[in-house]
Amino acid sequence: MRIRRIDLTFTALLIPLDFVALVGAGMAAYLLRFSRFVTEVLPVLQNVPFSEYLRTVITFAFVWMVLFALAGLYSTRQKKAWSEFGRIALACTAGAMLLIATVFFRREIATSRFIVLAVWLFSIIFVLVLRLTLRSIRHLLLRARIGHKRMVIIGRSKAADGIAREYEMRPILGYTVINQFDGWNDEAKKTLLKLAKTSSVDVVLLADPDLPKERALDLIAFTEEQHITFHYLADFFAAAFTNIEVSTAAGVPIVEVKRTPLDGWGRIAKRTFDIVLSLIILLVTLPFVLIAMIAIMIEDGLPVVFQNIRVGEKGEQFLLYKLRSMYRKHSIGPQFEDSAKKLRYEKELIEKQSIKRGPVYKIANDPRITRVGIFLRRWSIDELLQFWNVLKGDMSIVGPRPHQPREVAKYLPHHRRVLAIRPGITGLAQISGRSDLEFEDEVRLDSWYIENWSLFLDLYIALKTPFTIIYRKGVY
Repeated sequence: MRIRRIDLTFTALLIPLDFVALVGAGMAAYLLRFSRFVTEVLPVLQNVPFSEYLRTVITFAFVWMVLFALAGLYSTRQKKAWSEFGRIALACTAGAMLLIATVFFRREIATSRFIVLAVWLFSIIFVLVLRLTLRSIRHLLLRARIGHKRMVIIGRSKAADGIAREYEMRPILGYTVINQFDGWNDEAKKTLLKLAKTSSVDVVLLADPDLPKERALDLIAFTEEQHITFHYLADFFAAAFTNIEVSTAAGVPIVEVKRTPLDGWGRIAKRTFDIVLSLIILLVTLPFVLIAMIAIMIEDGLPVVFQNIRVGEKGEQFLLYKLRSMYRKHSIGPQFEDSAKKLRYEKELIEKQSIKRGPVYKIANDPRITRVGIFLRRWSIDELLQFWNVLKGDMSIVGPRPHQPREVAKYLPHHRRVLAIRPGITGLAQISGRSDLEFEDEVRLDSWYIENWSLFLDLYIALKTPFTIIYRKGVY
C-alpha cells in the first residue's frame, strides 16, 4: 500500500507534539498545585522538588506515548475527530491509573493526588488541542489540493460518477480523480501503466461490480505488481458481510456473520443514551412545541397531533407521533376518515411529483401541506413529538427511518435488513442527504450503521443533525 508523504509527515509530527503536550500538562499541573489560589484552599503538606518532578514527568510522558501507540493513535490511517478523542481519553486515563499506582506504592498520596488529577485532565486537553491544530493545518493543505492521492476509476455508473463529483467538490477528502475508464481493457491498462511508471497514480478504484471475475483478478494483480493501492465499491452482498468473526473446525475456517454490535451491553448503552437525551430535548423544546400547536389549531383546527402507523424493529407496527403539517382534508391515518379517497389523491401526487423511485416516495412541492406545516417541516419541528416514541421504546434517536406498512410491503429482501434495530428520528442517511438520497443508498448507509454502531457514532450523528437542518440539505 502506497502511503502519501504528507500522511507520514503528519503522523511523525504527532510524536513530538504529544511529548510537548504531555510535558506541558505536567508543568501546568505543577504550577497550578503550587499557585497561590490553590495553596490557600489546599495547603502544601510536603514540598515536591521541581527537578525530581520534571524527571518523573518526562519518564511518564514516554510511558503514556507507548499507551497512545497501543491505542492506535499513531496510525497513518486518518480517524474521525470523535474517535480520536475517545482514544486519547482512554489512553490518558490508563496512564493516570498507572501513575496513581506508582504514587500509591511510593506512599506519596498526600502530596500528589491533586497533581495526578490535574495531569490527567490537562493531558487530555493539551493533547487534543495540539492534535486538532495539526488536523486543521492538514485540512487546509487538502483544501488547497496539497498531498492528494491521485485516483483512477475503472467503470462508469451512477455511483462511480457520484464519487468522482464528490471528490471534486470536497477536496478535504484527499483524492483527485485524474482519469476514468469505462472498464478494464487494453486501453485502460496501457494508460495506467504509463501513469504507474511515472508515479502519477496512487489509487485504482474498481467501480464496476459487474466486471467479469477474470478481468477483476487481472486488475488486482496489475495493481499489486505496480504497487498501487486497490479500492473497490462493495455491492449489497459484500456489504452484508463486513462484520464477521472467523473460527475454525477440523482445520476449516468458518465465518460467522455478526448482525450488529447492538447486543448485550451495547443495547443497554444505546437505550440509556436515548432516554437521557430525549428527556432533555423534550424539556428544552416544550415552548416551541406549544407555540406550534397553537399555530396549527388557528390555521386548520384540531387535531394538532398526527398519528401515523409505521413499521419498527422486527417488523412490528407502532403509532408514530408528529405535529400535523397537512390539511385535515388530506391527512391519512387512524384519526381521519375517508382514507381511500385520500390515498387515491396521494397516489396521483406520487406519480407526478415524487422525487424518489422504489418502495419509498417523497413528494416535492406537496400541495397538501399547510402554511404552518411548511415552516414546521423546514425546521423539522413537526418531528419533535417523536421523542415521545423514543421514551416509549418504539424508536431510538439514531437509526433507520421508519416507513409505512404499504412502503415496507414493497421492500426487496435485502431492504428488510434495516428492520433489525429500532428505527430512529435521525440517522446516517439523514445527515448524508436526507430526501436527496435514493432508497438503495439509504439502505446501504443504514446497513453500515447497524454493523458499525457505537455510542460515539450516535453522538456524532445527533450533533451533526442540526447543521443538516440549518443548511436545508434534502428538505422538501
